[in-house]
Amino acid sequence: MMCISGFKFFNDTLFSKQLSFKQVETMKRVLESLNLNIVEMVDENATLDGGDVLFTGREFFVGLSRRTNQRGAEILADTFKDYAVSTVPVHDSLHLKSFCSMAGPNLIAIGSSDAAQKALKTMQQMSDHRYDKLTVPDDAAANCIYLNIPSKGHVLLHRAPEEYPESAKVFEKLKDHMLIPIANTELEKVDGSLTCCSVLINKTSEL
Repeated sequence: MMCISGFKFFNDTLFSKQLSFKQVETMKRVLESLNLNIVEMVDENATLDGGDVLFTGREFFVGLSRRTNQRGAEILADTFKDYAVSTVPVHDSLHLKSFCSMAGPNLIAIGSSDAAQKALKTMQQMSDHRYDKLTVPDDAAANCIYLNIPSKGHVLLHRAPEEYPESAKVFEKLKDHMLIPIANTELEKVDGSLTCCSVLINKTSEL
């Protein structure tokens, strides 16, 4: 597994540059302790936010937003040369995963807004693969976390029914998934989605 550190944040993010730097350094030390390969993005003209990076297991989609630019996407492509990297313009949202995420091995959860649907169409046009889609009424609810746990199978963390009841009903149709509703109202007030609050590591026997 390869993790990218050294992200550059815009001034309009929640944290100051100094605090963002401390976050990067703290995460870097943790990843180093796990013996993971780290690539530092040192180009000052490049911006890349994890919320704009959607890895499907086959390829990367990178949202071009207020927090991610073309140069950042190019560095990602240079780092992961074995995978296709396609850019997706993001409009009217903070970043790409504000309205989409992976809800299964071949399943993209996507919001219903015009911006979300336009981005999905772009991804479909850019990819040689045809993904299944799960459309939810609320863009924010499309941000979920899929886990493939050997002892549990397909596990999906999604927004709680009390927050987005109609979207929760859509997730409940995934009969092959273990569904875990997560309340995230307070963090959402400061642009914190479920994927923003997680770092997923493919655990091996060596970790």
